[in-house]
Amino acid sequence: METSKIDDAPYRFGEYGPGYLLRGPRTDIGVVRLRPGDDASNHYHSQIEETFIVLEGEATMWVNCTERFTMRQGDVRRCDPGEMHYFVNESDGDFRALFIKAPYDPADGVQVPWVPGQPVPEPAPASQK
Repeated sequence: METSKIDDAPYRFGEYGPGYLLRGPRTDIGVVRLRPGDDASNHYHSQIEETFIVLEGEATMWVNCTERFTMRQGDVRRCDPGEMHYFVNESDGDFRALFIKAPYDPADGVQVPWVPGQPVPEPAPASQK
């Protein structure tokens, strides 16, 4: 058995970003925290599906650089392998969401530089072709 606490997540950028709670052997579980104005870089996973469960606050989620969703407390959204996803906190409060990635593969993450207002990047991942 392995245990962790949501409030003890070691965020990648100190006070914000993704923070893993449990890693492998079959899934990753973590929390992403975004302060007002923070974003989480656009990326996708080749084999991993990633599910987000909003714990607090509000943020905008972009899927494949074309679909915009407002995510609020209690919302759940899953990104399938190949679906790009990007978060930005455009609100006045903190945003936190639990994420679950499966199957476990710490090397499966493809960064695709993009922010809203830019053209959809080429080449698009397999799910976009």
